[in-house]
Amino acid sequence: MRTIDGSYGEGGGQILRTALSLSVYFGAPFRITNIRPRRSPPGLRPQHLAAVRAAAEISDAEVVGASVGSHELTFSPRRSAFGDFTFSIGTAGSTTLVLQTLLPALFTAPGPSTVLIEGGTHNPKAPTYEFLARAFLPLVERMGPKIRAELLRPGFYPRGGGRLRVEIVPARSLAPLRLENRGELRRLSVDVQLAKLPRYIGEREIAVLEKTLPVTPDAVRLRFVDDSLSPGNVVSIQCDFEHVTEVFTAVGERGVPAEKVANEAAQALRRYWHSGAVVGEHLADQLLVPLALAGSGSFVTSQPTAHTLTNIEVIRHFIDADIRCARIGDTERWLVTVGARNA
Repeated sequence: MRTIDGSYGEGGGQILRTALSLSVYFGAPFRITNIRPRRSPPGLRPQHLAAVRAAAEISDAEVVGASVGSHELTFSPRRSAFGDFTFSIGTAGSTTLVLQTLLPALFTAPGPSTVLIEGGTHNPKAPTYEFLARAFLPLVERMGPKIRAELLRPGFYPRGGGRLRVEIVPARSLAPLRLENRGELRRLSVDVQLAKLPRYIGEREIAVLEKTLPVTPDAVRLRFVDDSLSPGNVVSIQCDFEHVTEVFTAVGERGVPAEKVANEAAQALRRYWHSGAVVGEHLADQLLVPLALAGSGSFVTSQPTAHTLTNIEVIRHFIDADIRCARIGDTERWLVTVGARNA
């Protein structure tokens, strides 16, 4: 049985989620120790347990140590299933992170699946629904699976209650993906969402973005959400290039000025733009597992983060992977190449 040190590298919950994804995919048991030792509080939190329980359901896994605060977990999958699944996180924990834990096993499953998850859909420290649906999933579709995502209801902190549904028609295998050139910029757009908050908040955010970004009025949208359980605010900036779409988001929080929220999203876009990267730092993390499962692929990104480097090491526990990160000349761009075979 593989043993993974959860304190390695950035030492966060992504280590557990990647291990769960690959364990279910390969039917390979693992044991993880020192879970989130430097986080406050350390150990498993309800959101991580939601991912564990969802992965266990689709793989009929035997699990030891699945409790809040646990620092050690053993996960032994017995089969990989497909079909219709419904999961509730029970908090405003991220639905997208739970979904990304499950998706790899469903990309090439024997049959189609539908996954419905209830919880948070727009969290400050997790991929938002817009990022998932517009940046990540379209790239995975190029690798073979057909995926349809739908936001049934947004969920914000503290009540959550968002509902996200994804339908997956699997492929026989995953095709390689190469993202080494952005291509021409086709459209830059802004989407501001308000749930149970005054209109002027969105108008202030839009004013900042129209002043600081080369966005035209027809590419700016202010939307009002009526069915969320909690107030919420999300700013999304979408860059549609010829070969890739990137989405930069900022989630409003109580006490944070609208201008600061807008500037956070704009600064993320500017960092990406000036780096010359094709794939942003967050998308880089999330593409590693599909590319490793495909056995081949590459992308150009900015300097790999601790998150990315940690994810690479977790992947190597399950796949005999040749994953390399090399700086391109004296630029701020790095080429990540993946070549792998099943262990």
